[in-house]
Amino acid sequence: MKKLKQKNGGFKMEKNMDLRKNLVTALLLAIGFILRNFIPIGIGSMKADIMLGIIFVCILLNPTVKNTILTGLLAGIITAMTTAFPGGQVANLVDKLLTAFLILGIIKMFGKNSYKIPVLAVIGFIGTVFSGSVFLLTALALVGLPVGFNVLLATVVIPTAVINTPITVLLYKLITKSINATNLSTLYKEKAA
Repeated sequence: MKKLKQKNGGFKMEKNMDLRKNLVTALLLAIGFILRNFIPIGIGSMKADIMLGIIFVCILLNPTVKNTILTGLLAGIITAMTTAFPGGQVANLVDKLLTAFLILGIIKMFGKNSYKIPVLAVIGFIGTVFSGSVFLLTALALVGLPVGFNVLLATVVIPTAVINTPITVLLYKLITKSINATNLSTLYKEKAA
C-alpha cells in the first residue's frame, strides 16, 4: 500500500514539474511577444525576429514533443494575432509549428552538443530560414506574395536569419543564466548550463 502512495506522489510531482515547465514556456513566449512588438531590434532594414529566438530557447530548455507542440501553437497564435502580412495568420500558425519540430529534430540530432555556441548559431540561422521560407510558401499558396519568393527570401528572410543567429545565442545564454539564478534551475538541471 505504501508503494502505491509513493508512486502516486511521484506522478503528481512529475505533473507539477511539467506544469512549471509549461508555465515557463508560456512566460518566455509572452516576453518574446513584448520584445517583438515594442523593442524592434535590427540594423538598418534587417530586423530580428525575437519570437523565433524565444521559440528556439523554449525547445532547447525542454526538448519534448509536448513542449514542442505547445511552443509552436502558442507562438503561432501570438504571431498570427499581430501580423500585418496578407495571409499571415494561417502562415504564422503553419510556420511556427513546423519550425518548432525542425528545431526539436536538430536538438535530437546533435544531442548534448546542441547547447554549444556553434550549434546554437546553426539552430538560429537554419530555424529562421526554414520559418521564413515556410511562411512565404504558405502565404504564396493562400493569397500570393507582393513580390517574388526569391526576392523576399534574399531581402527579408536571409538578412533576418543573419541577425537572428547571434540573438538566439544571446537569448539562450541570458535565459539559462536567469534560470540558474532562480529556483527554476531544478527543472532544467541538464539544460541550463
